[in-house]
Amino acid sequence: MNMHAKTADLVPKDGVLELSPVQPQIEFRNVTKMYGKVAAVRDLSLTVRRGEFLTILGPSGSGKTTTLMLLAGFEAPSEGDIMIAGHSVAAVPSYRRDQGIVFQNYALFPHLTVTGNLEFPLEMRGVSAAERATRVSRMLARVHLNDLGLRMPSHLSGGQQQRVALARALIADPPFLLLDEPLGALDRNLREQMQIEMKSLHKEFGITTVCVTHDQEEALTLSDRIVVMRAGKIEQIDSPEALYDQPATSFVAKFVGEANILENSGFGVESDTEQPAGTMAMIRPERIRIVAPEALTPADADRRQSVPGTVDDMIYAGPLRKYHVRVGGNVFVIREHVAAGQPIFRPSDEVRLDWLRSDVRFVAA
Repeated sequence: MNMHAKTADLVPKDGVLELSPVQPQIEFRNVTKMYGKVAAVRDLSLTVRRGEFLTILGPSGSGKTTTLMLLAGFEAPSEGDIMIAGHSVAAVPSYRRDQGIVFQNYALFPHLTVTGNLEFPLEMRGVSAAERATRVSRMLARVHLNDLGLRMPSHLSGGQQQRVALARALIADPPFLLLDEPLGALDRNLREQMQIEMKSLHKEFGITTVCVTHDQEEALTLSDRIVVMRAGKIEQIDSPEALYDQPATSFVAKFVGEANILENSGFGVESDTEQPAGTMAMIRPERIRIVAPEALTPADADRRQSVPGTVDDMIYAGPLRKYHVRVGGNVFVIREHVAAGQPIFRPSDEVRLDWLRSDVRFVAA
């Protein structure tokens, strides 16, 4: 049985209480949050499954942070309800909610040691000194900070502070974890390391996690499902793979990764299926092949589409080359993995772009 189960989530079965298979752990029911006449969140309905890692992704002003603040209890909804384990918490303040929270700036207590920071939530819950020591020691080992228990936060690196913040949020065994731009203050290499660590911690603890970020790569790496928000509303909810490969709208296509929108018939986007009304054709940069003008063979033409173009720019990015190729009045972005013997095209080179017909996606305009 899941250690985070609450009585409201349990149903009798053969004399034994088990988790209800249909009871979501977190649920937003038609939630609206107004600041004066401005709706930061509008008619939001969302469920979070027990044990999943759900990320809310969106640009500035999309409502993602407000959604997290509503769930944390720092804000109250203007309309609608928020349910946790089947109980309404819309009027319950943050300090009365059993949850773990990690902020972008870590929010560690500067006057307490690492050990003191980890002991604090346990002490607030009345855990005995002996039990606190045992749990702190175990948690420090888990986040690879065994020898840093007596250090002050100011004497830790950014990555170490982030580990302490995660450990403090997890140590009291909360039923769910909230992450607010948790890796935003770290440099790229450290951020990638912490993504791996967070994924490992989530798998180990099995804790329901809701994360807010504007970092698409972070969302794709960590999440079971991603919620893309725009102007206070949900634009699409899906798995990372489906969101990237089957975006529902041109906004999602452009916001999650890069997208080439094929906006006129001059690009040769004929498909085996008729393009639905009100849609745009889209293809991802890595699905496009860049070749010399004469490289396309008649056999390829049966299953591939192609257009001539001129290279505007070539950017070398380690394992990738990124090309900008002008086709008429449009610029296509192409990404290809660097390989031995591969031709390299320079600005002003004439090239041909081609792609599989099956790689074209139609998204709502």
